[in-house]
Amino acid sequence: MNQDKLNALADYFGIHTAYNDFDGNLIQTSVETQLALLRANGVHLDNDAMLDEALEVHVVAEQDRWFPRELITGTGFDYQCNFGLGARWHIDLDEALSSEVRNSIPDAQLRGIADTHISLPPLPSGIHELVCEVGGRVEVVTIITAPLKAPSVEQLTGKSRVWGINAPLYGFRSQRNSGIGDFEDLARFSEYVQSLGGSFVGINPVHALGFSDQYAMSPYSPTHRGFLNTQHIALDQFSGMPDGPALHSLMQAVETQWTELRASEQVEYQSHRICHNAALRDLYTLFLENADQASRDALAAFRAAKGAYLERFALYEALSDHFGPEWHCWPVPFRDRHEDAIQEARERYAARIDFHVWLQWIASVQLDRTQKRASGNGGLGLYLDLAVGARRGGGESWCEHDSVAQGISLGAPPDQLGPDGQNWGLVAYAPKKLAANKYKSLRNIYRSAMQYAGVLRIDHVLGLNRSFWIPDGGIPGAYVTQPLDTFLSILSIEADASNTAVIGEDLGLVPNGFRDAVQAHGIYGYSVLQYEKWPDGRFKHPNELREFSLASFSTHDTPTLKGFISGCDIKWRDRIRGGDHPSTQALECRARDVAALAKLDPDETTHGDLSFEHLFTTIHGSLAHSPVAMLAVQLDDILAEEEAQNLPGTVDQHPNWRRKCSLELEDMPKDDSFDEVARMMRESGRNLNEA
Repeated sequence: MNQDKLNALADYFGIHTAYNDFDGNLIQTSVETQLALLRANGVHLDNDAMLDEALEVHVVAEQDRWFPRELITGTGFDYQCNFGLGARWHIDLDEALSSEVRNSIPDAQLRGIADTHISLPPLPSGIHELVCEVGGRVEVVTIITAPLKAPSVEQLTGKSRVWGINAPLYGFRSQRNSGIGDFEDLARFSEYVQSLGGSFVGINPVHALGFSDQYAMSPYSPTHRGFLNTQHIALDQFSGMPDGPALHSLMQAVETQWTELRASEQVEYQSHRICHNAALRDLYTLFLENADQASRDALAAFRAAKGAYLERFALYEALSDHFGPEWHCWPVPFRDRHEDAIQEARERYAARIDFHVWLQWIASVQLDRTQKRASGNGGLGLYLDLAVGARRGGGESWCEHDSVAQGISLGAPPDQLGPDGQNWGLVAYAPKKLAANKYKSLRNIYRSAMQYAGVLRIDHVLGLNRSFWIPDGGIPGAYVTQPLDTFLSILSIEADASNTAVIGEDLGLVPNGFRDAVQAHGIYGYSVLQYEKWPDGRFKHPNELREFSLASFSTHDTPTLKGFISGCDIKWRDRIRGGDHPSTQALECRARDVAALAKLDPDETTHGDLSFEHLFTTIHGSLAHSPVAMLAVQLDDILAEEEAQNLPGTVDQHPNWRRKCSLELEDMPKDDSFDEVARMMRESGRNLNEA
């Protein structure tokens, strides 16, 4: 197969012909990998004739265009296109716009006959189509009209510097939940954080894990990022049903189970899912029998607003109830979405589809109320997390198959920490497929997450620039370029529509200019003090961190402060590797880091105090006084937890995503540690409603 032609086709789809590994060595992309990644984009090549045909369809056709395929404009600004050719043109506005917005633009401004250029009127935010006809030829240009920047913290709160607490929602203990943290726990905790002067509460992703999936546990491996995890529904917070004997009887019947699950030291996901799902089914039956008309109308309105996007997911969930959560294992007609089989399934499983629609409605009502309560004092409210992808056999890849790359997984190339590379088993979107569908899948995911968030963190934001695709079958992976400016513009559209600030998790090896490009769109950076070091190994002082960022000492993937001091993570890895003794060199290095952190205290007489209490105050006090826009304090660190929530690279060897908080929600106001944090934030000028 002609290598130059293959390279040209691969380049059209953004497939890199080579990349530099962690040590700087140039790794060439093999022909086998190129062919596999082209297949992921829907291009199958068996011979040179097929290669030539694919070049004609894609590369030559693109070169033959008279007008660009896509352009980005600013919301509310007119735009002079550098093309025209005398074309007769008109604009089809984004179908998601309200009729009021559509009608505000005179029809005469949305059509015309070009001279040497086309003059576009000021357009509302959205993705529109410019249809051009000249010489019997019609070409469509996608117009992405976006605000120049996403909303800032100061625009949303009136303050340039705020703080909040990050907590594992699943790990909340309370006297009323069902053994796993729920949306009512989150609302109550958020109100408590507000009382301390905090502006936000950050949590793990709450994407749908799959109602029938008994083993799903990691919030970063969801079935679909556009929908909610129904395991967080608070069973005692249902509205629209009379508070009658049937409801009381149901709640009393499950109380014994909840008591046992609440008492467990770790989250018992499987037992909880069985009990919780059964209770949800019973509650749905009561809803059908007793719901008031207002609630029925609200459910119908929710269903109509979500439309086909929700119906597809509810169908996937209904099919999962019968065939299992991995659609790759379904019968062929459903696996391949044969039209007749899908229509038959909609009819056969209509009642189950209705149930799953209801579940998403209940979850959305509760999370929406939580956000309103969390932002009630003018703060940001909920700080939600968008996972980098959904698992390959889950609902997102089935529902959005027209935009998904087939036969590959997202991952990372080999490096010093992972000599065999990392395969995350997550779905990747194919840029050309996304563009052909006007980025609907991506917009829906952003919109769904931002609907309930004052802040949204984009996990691994580097993936908006390029992503590493690993083909099935043991074939080596390669990088694929992503349309960064397009993705950032779409983020700005959705963030502006929902009044959401956006954080891009930009840890790791960052290409030159990337952070500047992201910040130019109003996307905040992410600074974790454990990793913030100068090239000579010295920690950066918090005053030297990026102002336009969220800063913290730790995250769900790093050791807690107490675990950092003790080297808990190092000892865990030694146990997993089967070593007889801890890594002495790593522990010595950690001890030096702990001593260096103690020197953040300007009082030199305290530099020998390496106690947890002193380091907590020193680190968070210096972070609080720093210029960074947002400061997140981990609940784990406030409660002096030693174990991390997650030990990256492990599955069963470490209790990932299972550890509960050591203190019940009801007892937190009695703990002086929270008052100490509030004092530090008040003295640094970060508290809401204080100058």
